Amino acid sequence: MRHSSVRGEGANAQATGEISGGGADASGTVPPQRGGSRAGRQAVGAVPARRQGRRRVLRWTASVLSLLILGTAGAGYLYYRHLNGSIHTDQLNLGETKLGGSKPNAFGQTPLNILLIGSDARDDEANQSLGGATDTFGGPPLADVQMLLHLSADRSNMSVVSMPRDTILMMPKCTEPGGKVHPASKGLVQTNESLQRGGPGCTVATWQELTKIPIDHFMMIDFKGVVSMADAIGGVPVCVEENVHSRTRDGKGSGLKLPKGTSVIQGEQALQWMRTRYGFEDGTDIGRTHAQHQYMTSMAREFRKNAKLTNPVKLNSLAQAAIDAMVVDTGLNKIDKLYDLSMELKKVPPGRITMTTMPWVYSTKPGMDGRVEPMADEAEAVFRMIREDIALDGKGSGTPAEGASPSPGASASAGTPTPAAPTTAASTAPAAAPAKIAVSVRNATSGKAGAEARVKNRATEVASLLTGKGFTKAASDTQTGAEDTTVVRYATDAQAADAGVVATALGLPASSVQKSEEVSGITLFVGKDWRTGNAPTPPPPAPTVAPTSAHALNGDNEGACMAVQPGFTW
Repeated sequence: MRHSSVRGEGANAQATGEISGGGADASGTVPPQRGGSRAGRQAVGAVPARRQGRRRVLRWTASVLSLLILGTAGAGYLYYRHLNGSIHTDQLNLGETKLGGSKPNAFGQTPLNILLIGSDARDDEANQSLGGATDTFGGPPLADVQMLLHLSADRSNMSVVSMPRDTILMMPKCTEPGGKVHPASKGLVQTNESLQRGGPGCTVATWQELTKIPIDHFMMIDFKGVVSMADAIGGVPVCVEENVHSRTRDGKGSGLKLPKGTSVIQGEQALQWMRTRYGFEDGTDIGRTHAQHQYMTSMAREFRKNAKLTNPVKLNSLAQAAIDAMVVDTGLNKIDKLYDLSMELKKVPPGRITMTTMPWVYSTKPGMDGRVEPMADEAEAVFRMIREDIALDGKGSGTPAEGASPSPGASASAGTPTPAAPTTAASTAPAAAPAKIAVSVRNATSGKAGAEARVKNRATEVASLLTGKGFTKAASDTQTGAEDTTVVRYATDAQAADAGVVATALGLPASSVQKSEEVSGITLFVGKDWRTGNAPTPPPPAPTVAPTSAHALNGDNEGACMAVQPGFTW
């Protein structure tokens, strides 16, 4: 599922929010473009300034590459305009539920959530050579690396949450652009299979269904892309507590072989490190995830120390290789969009980057030996911190951008907005008066797990409550649902503002308003949090630091060293 932006900009393009950054350096100078000018470019003849600007871009490139080994590597070379035609795109979300993108905070600042996907595709000679496993050549790919990168609204910190590929969960219904439908799974499925259900858009849909976090973009890269970018880096220090060789008696393993202590790795050896399972910690996917975190934080520190990419010819070659191996959503289908995103990411210092693993437990379900499931309370705590833009490192956020002021309806002292009618980029219709808004109310009080019986007549009671608030067209629905929290879903962009009015009237947060194909109009799902009374039960206070089960690694931690699995030393 890869489409060139040249072919796919039309019907496949999706509305996305603007990313601030402007593509200018700190002095206001815009990097020179090959093959054309750009607004704000320095006057012709200012050659020294342009060269200085290019060197500055290379330094920026270094810091940005440190953050996204799985996807944003090409973003640093954005003055090569001809790369636009090489960008491969795919649909952002193939699921039924659309969360409408991240919402601004009280100061009008908007966080960004980017899903990084590492594909094990063996679809060409280079990937087959690097990936091995000849029995899988040409087969459907798996999303073997999945990391959600959250960039805080004030750009003071960054949180990354990995989901182990062995996680089992329910897959949502996914529909490919051509119309092919992948029905929702009837049972638990391993998360890396999501990529086979229409492409990265189904992986995005799976994450949103599980976490309720709005995902703004995705970036997917394959084996050869990781190798290309590792070569560009010029070497990243990693550490093992003992000599390690990832190779089993029957030939399995990544082949990684390193001596005890710190080694500088690059190229194919970096790919081996990222893929090593047999040999790290207990030989599971969890250990591999921790190794990936060590690599990425170490890379961030290296690029802060010095920029090693100074050869424009080499940069051009590496950029072409990286973009050829990368797939992004249609909202990132232009070089300048990737550039603006890279400028936002580079604002966070390594010390405010927190790498975590989704808290998990081993599954006890039949046939699921060795698989893991989200740890009910603690995984949700991490997801909630991301949803509410709370830094996982426990240090809080920085000062709002200079000159920022609270948006209308927000509390400046509390720093959080009051409930307001959410909008989407595609929504331009003004909200109607409550008396003109038709609302269908469904009883979903059993919760997703169905552990509790639905409260009888609950839809009728809440419909009456809405009528008392002026929504005279509110009515209970004979259909039911199962939701842990109360949500308002709508079918078309023209209904978005009206759905927000319903949420505001009930004191629901903006995140409770969702676009969905499963409803035909505005529908209120009364969830498990609203089994009695005139308002949903408020959630407990949000955590202020990630739980220890998230295995947090700070970007400034230079002492991280991987434990070696017994039997894999030499």
